[in-house]
Amino acid sequence: MKPFLKALAAFLLLCASPSVFGQDLDHKARDFLGSLSEEMREQTLFPLADPSRGSFHYVPMQRLGPNLHDFNPAQKAAALALLQASLSAEGYRKSREIMALEEVLIALGNQYTFADGTLVRDPLKYHFTLFGDPEAGPWGWRFEGHHLSLNFTANGGVIVASTPSFMGSNPAVVPSGPEQGKQVLKAETTLALALLHSFSPAQLQAARFSESAPREILTGNQREATVLEPLGLSYSAMDAAQQAALRELLEVYIGNYIFEFSETFRQKIVSAGLEKLHFAWAGGTQRGTPHYYRIQGPMLLIEYDNTQNNANHVHTVVRDLTNDFAEDFLREHYQKDH
Repeated sequence: MKPFLKALAAFLLLCASPSVFGQDLDHKARDFLGSLSEEMREQTLFPLADPSRGSFHYVPMQRLGPNLHDFNPAQKAAALALLQASLSAEGYRKSREIMALEEVLIALGNQYTFADGTLVRDPLKYHFTLFGDPEAGPWGWRFEGHHLSLNFTANGGVIVASTPSFMGSNPAVVPSGPEQGKQVLKAETTLALALLHSFSPAQLQAARFSESAPREILTGNQREATVLEPLGLSYSAMDAAQQAALRELLEVYIGNYIFEFSETFRQKIVSAGLEKLHFAWAGGTQRGTPHYYRIQGPMLLIEYDNTQNNANHVHTVVRDLTNDFAEDFLREHYQKDH
């Protein structure tokens, strides 16, 4: 059985178990908040409806909330335990390695300061903010810094939304030093290129909507993702092997989430119709040339670009077009309660 279908089958089997959604994220959040001083709690905790919750950024900048520099060892352990409980092992690995790439940029001479004199490149300058009360009702939290913006919403100890989620890698392939050759987001690149190279000339013409790649992901950091035209080659126009390759690429992104949520998210994509997915490409068709792709469906948008720094700088984002920041879940929740 193919990985995508095998994972879906596992979800349907697990749904029979009452403990399937035993994440207890509320407990991790309470442990984290309980480790903080009153002053630090005020810097960390905001109302669920606070406008800042709907903004996300992935460039180096000053941010809300304490960062890993501000924590003592116990607080840091509790903060990272919350992050680890919110992601799969693979998602957590990527997050920590993206943070570590700040050291690579420093070693490559890419260092400068903010106006206040603090360093821009810093593997500990990743911030934690919580929105709402983990003791009662829905609440959210964000982990964010350079090339990472992970936004979660939980209810009853269970994650109900994990988008938008942004992961980037600069450099995409480390060019020199002890980490030479390291690729944090390797599968996102290699699987997409392999799928592209499997297309017939007619399929490639349909998939490639531009010979030049946009410099950046098209939706940027907008609160509501722009509804993009579903360009490219449809899932239905691919042969069985190509469809399996697209599902495998899709799994790379879904697999960053904690298992229970990834299963729910996968089922939602399937229910919306795999046949309605499109794979669109822009730019060069070989590694080392600027390129961009997206996977798009009725409720899903995944964007990838590798254009900056001589096509050695990757950005990726996953958007649930119906439930970013748990928009759909919270609307239904409030309608029931009020």
